[in-house]
Amino acid sequence: MDIIVRGVRPDELDTVGEITAEAYLGDRLLTYGEKDPYLKTLRDARHRAEHAEVLVAADAASDRVVGAVAFAAHGTPYAELAQPGEGEFRMLAVARAARRRGAAEALVRACLDRARSLGLEHVVICSQQTMHTAHRLYERLGFIRLPERDWEPVPGVSLLAFTVAL
Repeated sequence: MDIIVRGVRPDELDTVGEITAEAYLGDRLLTYGEKDPYLKTLRDARHRAEHAEVLVAADAASDRVVGAVAFAAHGTPYAELAQPGEGEFRMLAVARAARRRGAAEALVRACLDRARSLGLEHVVICSQQTMHTAHRLYERLGFIRLPERDWEPVPGVSLLAFTVAL
């Protein structure tokens, strides 16, 4: 694989924010497009890095950031779904030009490894119903649906919950 996963560096945070925002916009995951209030949160990787662990996928040859994810354990500000003994990841995004190189899978595996290193028992995530490619990745990595924890962060935006035992 030509992708490495590592912690984000401070000088990469703006890039991470833009990759995340562009991925969500490009995949039409924001109900209101450029006017969606969540876009500001997606772009604010600096805030994420202060309150969660931001991991990046970088091209092994150039060290250029091509994707990112935020990992959060239960009880931390970015944990929306995690309960005691659980971690979660959010805002998984890969630049369109770098897709199909294993970056998303490498980032998810790094989150699973991080959760194991913290002694957590499960990782839970939520995903939009239309994220079929992501759902296939999660299923391949052992995630199963957790419908009793599906939720709506705002009216009209339904998120599906998934979990994997570690």
